[in-house]
Amino acid sequence: MRFLVCIKRVPAPGARIVLTPDERAIEAGHLSFTTSPHEECAVEAAIQLKEAMGGTVTVLTLGPDEAEEQLRYAASVGADEAVLIPTDGSDPDPQATAAALLDAIRVLEADGSFDLILFGNESADSGGFQVGIRVAHGLGRPVVSGIKGIELAGGSVRARRGIANGFEVYQLPLPAVLAVKEGINLPRYPTLSGRLRSKKLEVRRHQTEPRPGGQRMVRLQSPPEQEVRTEVLGDAAAVVDVLERLGAL
Repeated sequence: MRFLVCIKRVPAPGARIVLTPDERAIEAGHLSFTTSPHEECAVEAAIQLKEAMGGTVTVLTLGPDEAEEQLRYAASVGADEAVLIPTDGSDPDPQATAAALLDAIRVLEADGSFDLILFGNESADSGGFQVGIRVAHGLGRPVVSGIKGIELAGGSVRARRGIANGFEVYQLPLPAVLAVKEGINLPRYPTLSGRLRSKKLEVRRHQTEPRPGGQRMVRLQSPPEQEVRTEVLGDAAAVVDVLERLGAL
């Protein structure tokens, strides 16, 4: 079986975000970057399915040259192929992103369709919730988002989505598209052999013409910082002793 996972390079969660003076971009000079958490779980889900069913896992991203780091990390935990759609470092909107991904997917599927394409439910930075659905629509394939469980059987996939009082279960014919949520699994850490293998991996590049999106950047705005204070009541020495026993210090 062939699995494809679309991932995104995002600032590390919890990092302090500083805007450029014109408020139209993020100052990335001192930021560290990682794979969006939902998509990290999507990579793990694809690798688990490959281990159970056989096949290959391809990871695909749209981003600057530095996004090779996230592709190689996916390879270090079990992905077999990696493809980068290079950009100039700008962050296209969901419409333009989906169009670029569709171009690449159609080329990658020249020798046969991917049985299952996985996305994160939303990216950790812009949180648009749109790209996976737009790609599925462009390919004419069924899609379900918010997924917390995946089972493959025959020519279909059973996808479980959490709701307030339990789960909804969907059965989709393959090929299909799913957008998974963080918590569907616990992503593995790379092994030493995995890291060595990822360094040798050839990251394929798919050049595509930038497409105009449906949104126009006006400016970014940082939310006001919230100050949190902790007040210690009672004898300070006793409180410190309790915290040390609990391993909080």
